Amino acid sequence: MFELDHLAIAAETLEDGTTWLEAMIGAPTVAGGRHARFGTHNRLLGLADGLYLEVIAIDPQAPAPEDARWFDLDRFAGPPRIANWICRTDDLDAARAALPGMGREVALSRGDLAWRMAVPEDGQLPFGGCHPAVITWDCAAHPAASLPDHGISLRRLIVTHPEAQALEALLSTSLGDRRVVFETGTIGLRAEFNTPGGCRFLG
Repeated sequence: MFELDHLAIAAETLEDGTTWLEAMIGAPTVAGGRHARFGTHNRLLGLADGLYLEVIAIDPQAPAPEDARWFDLDRFAGPPRIANWICRTDDLDAARAALPGMGREVALSRGDLAWRMAVPEDGQLPFGGCHPAVITWDCAAHPAASLPDHGISLRRLIVTHPEAQALEALLSTSLGDRRVVFETGTIGLRAEFNTPGGCRFLG
């Protein structure tokens, strides 16, 4: 039902997040755009296998939305870090029915891109944000297809939570990606990447 789509790196400002990611991963990002619905903006970096990294932050030039921002950005503070992982599905309604707590369906678009995402009312996904967000693309081309190839690939995504086994069991029938590993511990996400400059780590 699910395929890993991209990882979201939250930051207090887009500039801080971009500088951090580019230094950590050793490759430049490209401009993404603005999301008027949630008052955010982003930059992107392509990975192998149709994945990508997204740096996302509150857009200081946008009016505040009427409800909570996605990716729990209203409560975000501290240095840039991987805040969410996003999986795609062809049937968002079925995914939301199978996994209660993912939130309401929100339709969004930017340029040639159109998608629907499940977004919780308070902005925070289950399991303290360690549960993946779920997206359905309603456009011909996936955004990763237009991003430069830097020879970077995801090696592992480590999802850490005190109830990691429960989260893994919840997703066991819908996600079969061996790169996603669940570990018991303090809530957090970290990832390992193969790059031309060697293995790089993001937390």
